[in-house]
Parts: sequence; C-alpha cells; structure tokens
Amino acid sequence: MTTSTADEPSLWRNQNFWRFFAGQFVTNAGDSLYTVAILWLVFELSGSTILSGIANALLLLPWLLQILAGPIVDRLPLRPILVGSQALQGIVVLVLPLAAVTGRLSVGVLLAVASVLTLTTVLMAPMQATLVPRIVADARLSRANSALSTVTLGLDMVFDALGGVFIAVFGATTLFLFDSITFAVAGLLFAGITVPVSSTDGEPEATNESVFGSYVADLQAGVDVLRGSVFVDLVLMTAVFNLATGVTLAILPAFGDARGGPAVYGLLLGALGIGRLVGSLVAPFFERVAYGRLKLVGESLAACCWFAAAHAPSLSLTVVLFGLAWVPAGISGVLTATLNQTMFPSDLLGRVSSIKGTASGATLPLGSLVGGLVAEVLGTTTTMGLAAAGFGFTGLYFLVHPQLRRLPPVADASPETFDVTVSSSHDQG
Repeated sequence: MTTSTADEPSLWRNQNFWRFFAGQFVTNAGDSLYTVAILWLVFELSGSTILSGIANALLLLPWLLQILAGPIVDRLPLRPILVGSQALQGIVVLVLPLAAVTGRLSVGVLLAVASVLTLTTVLMAPMQATLVPRIVADARLSRANSALSTVTLGLDMVFDALGGVFIAVFGATTLFLFDSITFAVAGLLFAGITVPVSSTDGEPEATNESVFGSYVADLQAGVDVLRGSVFVDLVLMTAVFNLATGVTLAILPAFGDARGGPAVYGLLLGALGIGRLVGSLVAPFFERVAYGRLKLVGESLAACCWFAAAHAPSLSLTVVLFGLAWVPAGISGVLTATLNQTMFPSDLLGRVSSIKGTASGATLPLGSLVGGLVAEVLGTTTTMGLAAAGFGFTGLYFLVHPQLRRLPPVADASPETFDVTVSSSHDQG
C-alpha cells in the first residue's frame, strides 16, 4: 500500500483515483435508475408490497453474496472485472425496454432481470475495499472514502429521486435505454485505471485439487482476524440497522404512492440520499470525535427523526425528517471504511470486507421480505414507524456496552483498541 503523500498532494491529481471515482459515480447512477424503475414497475403492475419486497430482496442480494466474492477479489486482476461487470449490466438492462415495446413486460421478467443484475454487482463492494488502498496514500484514505461515499451512498440516491421524476415524465422504457449508456461510460473510465501490483499478485495458481481448499483457507484467514474483535459487535448492530433499511426500501414505493405517485417515491429516495451525502461529506471532520459517543448520539437522534418522519402531518416535513435520519449513516459509512483500511492487512481487505458485508448485509434482503409481509397486515405508515427501531438499537447498544461507549476517535484508533490481532505474516494495512 502507498504510505506517503509526497507523490500525491491531492486526490484529484491522482488519475487512477479520479477515474475510479468518476466510474463509480456513473455506474451508481445506472444502478439507482434501474433499481427505482424496477421497484416502481413491480408495484405498479402488481399493487403488492409483498412482490415489491421480493424484488428489493433480489436487488439487495449482493450484500448476502459478498462472502463468496472476497477471496476472488483478493486474487483476480481488478481492472478486467471492473470493465466486464459494466459491459454485462449494460447489455442485460436492455432486456427491459425490449420487453416493454413487445408487450411482454411482466413482474416475472422484472424479477428475472433483477436477479441477473444482482450477480453482476456482487464483486463491487469488496473490490472497492481492495482497490482504494492500492491507488491512494494512507493519509488520504479517509478523504478518499468520503469522496466515494458521496457516489456510493449519496448521489446514487439523488439519482433515485431523478429516476422517480424521469418515470413520471418520460416512462420507464426511456429510462432503461439511458441506463445502458451509463454502464458503457463507466466501463470506459474503469478501463483507464492502472492498478499497482499487490504482494499477492503473481503468485502461482493453485492446482484444481487445491482450489477449494485454498478458497476455504482464504475465508478462514478473514474470519480469524475478525474473531474476538470489537468489529463483531459493530457488525451485529449494522445487521439490525440493515434489517430496518430493507423493510423501508421494500415498502417505500407503496408509501410514496399513497402520497402522490412515483415522483413522491423518488423524492423520498432523494431525501435518503441527500442525508447520507451530507453525512459522508462531513465525516472527515468527525475523525477526532470519540467513535463510541458519536455512534450513541448519532443513531439515537436518527431513530427519533425516523419515527417522526413516518407520522409527520405534511409531506415536506416527512421528507426533511426522513433525510435527517440518514445523516449519521453517511458519517458511519465513511468512518467504518477508514477503520477497515487501517485496522486490517492490505492482502486481507477483500476477504474482511466481504465477510463483514455478508454478515451485516444479509439482513437487507430479509428485511425486504419481512417489510412486504408486515405492510400487507399493518399498513405502510405503521411499518415505517416500526423500522425506526433499527436505528434506535445501535444507540441503546452503545449506551449499555461500556467498551463500545469508550471507543476512541478513528484518527487515534489502533488494532489494540479494537481488539484486532494481526498475524506477523501480514503487513498492517
């Protein structure tokens, strides 16, 4: 990993980072556009929160499948995977406008396409965790993660809002055609990245007989470095948070429809994105705030805003409070990414990221399925209010857990303070 900023006075003079950032911006815009269109069309065609929950669960499966991707990312060349995934998404998404113009668009087709698109994005999260430390100096990691969070957790949701408006004005068919172009542009940007060689590149390939054993050993190495650390508790809290998020995303089309249609649905998604965007932008300023206290206060305030948003008397107040509820999540996303990249060895980052992502993100699709079912029984407003408990759980957990409450600022964090034990055979990342 790069350890000096002498050759990198600014992130934006780093051509590799600039291309990756721009590519992430464009591809996340594409992901957002097809996500909002698929979820809206499923609800529009079926009128069922259960089916929209199933569709959202399929779109969120990459979180569950990351554990399979980590060892792959740590061993395969990154640039061909980046470019190939964009090309495949651009081709697959064209199935939907073709189905629409031939009169064959149905919930079944939408769910099938969502499943294929899901598989093409499985590698992206662990790939980012592995690539960024290779192309960015250590001292720039927090700012790099903050910048990337603006497109992976923030501006993509702004495109969700634009997607809702786009559907209302032009229709979903035109949106899908535009979407395919975004993936082509992202692929061209990724193709220009030069990926520095890591310590594991160039190792002899495993024989066919040892491939499975090597894969299991790779996963075990990631599990071993996490075992007994504070990150186990943090993953548990993130899993509960993601359960609530999955519930919300599944019922948001129905919640928006009850208040005015696809434009309102997009507006709520936009508020979510702006909240996370604001959080990700200000996150570097919280590097020197005690992490434990930050999580306790931030998540507690988020839970209050969330519950109030679900029961607010006006649409404008609902949108504002809903956006405010996501600011702490944006801050946490950036700081957590920085912790990952400074606590764990560089050659284990893909595995650690994928294991953590799977353990905490598996509840996203589960939450979507649960949310769709609960909303059919209790209604969308009540279900939205109940989802606030996912935010409140983190604040309560930090309150009653002294070790977590006393966690130091991210800028002062060390493997010892987070109970991370690193084998002497690995270089600290």
